[in-house]
Amino acid sequence: MKNSTMIQYFEWYLPADGKHWDRVQKDAAHLHQIGFDRIWLPPAYKGQGGSHDVGYGVYDLYDLGEFDQKGTIATKYGTKDAYIQAIQSCHENQLEVIADIVFNHRMGADQTETIQAKEINWNDRDQSISPEESVEVWTKFIFPGRKGKYSDFIWDWSCFTGTDYDARTKQTKLLEFYSKKWSENVSQEQGNYDYIMGDDVDFSNQKVVDELYHWTRWYKNLTGIDGFRLDAVKSIDSTFFPRWLATMRQEYQDDLFAVGEYWSGNLNELKDYLRTTSYCMTLFDVPLHFHLADASNSYDQYDMSKIFEGTLTRIAPQSAVAFVDNHDTQPGQALQSWVQDWFKVHAYALILLRDTHCPCVFYGDYKGIAHDQKGQVPFLEEMVWIRKYVFDADQIEDRLDDRHCIGWCAKGIHPIVVVLTNGWASQKTFSLPEHVFDSFVDITRNDYKIQIDKDGSGTFTCLDGKCSIYIKEEDFISMKKEMKR
Repeated sequence: MKNSTMIQYFEWYLPADGKHWDRVQKDAAHLHQIGFDRIWLPPAYKGQGGSHDVGYGVYDLYDLGEFDQKGTIATKYGTKDAYIQAIQSCHENQLEVIADIVFNHRMGADQTETIQAKEINWNDRDQSISPEESVEVWTKFIFPGRKGKYSDFIWDWSCFTGTDYDARTKQTKLLEFYSKKWSENVSQEQGNYDYIMGDDVDFSNQKVVDELYHWTRWYKNLTGIDGFRLDAVKSIDSTFFPRWLATMRQEYQDDLFAVGEYWSGNLNELKDYLRTTSYCMTLFDVPLHFHLADASNSYDQYDMSKIFEGTLTRIAPQSAVAFVDNHDTQPGQALQSWVQDWFKVHAYALILLRDTHCPCVFYGDYKGIAHDQKGQVPFLEEMVWIRKYVFDADQIEDRLDDRHCIGWCAKGIHPIVVVLTNGWASQKTFSLPEHVFDSFVDITRNDYKIQIDKDGSGTFTCLDGKCSIYIKEEDFISMKKEMKR
């Protein structure tokens, strides 16, 4: 899909009003019009927090807002019917729907079980710090509100590898269950990063794997989703996803899009994971996100010429999903690493107006975040439109040649020029001989134009600490006309 662009259509602090699926449905036509072709929706199933659960505290994968469980029928985002209607609206507007898949853990069990387990060192998960002892753990999921509809599978302690709470002693501690062992095919962070939270799903248990396959088929057939955003892949047995994705792609005769969240700024870890999983998915380019955050926090001390060095976007672009921020990096969250507001236009130009595979725009930047008093990123819709209707990734001339001012020109029938600086006002000169005497407009300063001279040369300026985006005047007029529709 040429010039594909995805939007993450949620942020952490959305109102718990059960109306988000309605918002998706109403916005779908506009999203398509300005140039998006993929929409990543939040986890749609019931979480332990009921109507206030963002979706990552997974309780029941089969409850999409249909059953009275955890004190509510609707999820935070709405009912099952509203969810399916939202997906249908997206499809009617040529948006592929990417579903958020959280397989790593379960939370909010219905009953406890008494089993044997040993306590594990949080900082070295390969080290036990107690002998096996009797513990009482919340691991029995019977889903009384669903009563076996869609699946009669009951989750018990044998479906999990460990948990983090002993109800008998009322103590929080990392527990590895009797006869169980953390998967070896995970990140080696803290010795072994199999465990994150809740009841850790055991991917070595065949009945568990079979149930996840059954659920995926049910979910795909019911909703018609077009791909997957895979949560916390570094903590899930890496042998699972290649087989699972290959099976689903074969059964549905569909090259289902998949992007994994492997949260690490270490490029070598991401490269190793891609090789280990036979490149069955793309990965979010976390190293690039950290570069953008560092640049925004370092002001003119950051070397802009190296912004793409050591990133997945640079070394494996077809396997990278570039992003600026997401629900985990926004202020107040566990992975907070927010790209500062002054640098947001710079950051989005760097991922949207270059030859990136499928960059992702964050809802919090698109709509603003009331909770954090963050506004909409200026010119974001315009950049998405330019990427869709004007940008040609096949003829890029780079000028990533200065510590403070970098730029590039995407040539062709409808050229664009980007110049950005983290310091004083600056400029870049590009040769565009096919566009002699054509006028170019900086969309960030719509009263400012430059004209290509008789020799086919144009000097494109940028103000202090700003990002300038130039397109031909006729394209600028078309864009303004389209954006008003």
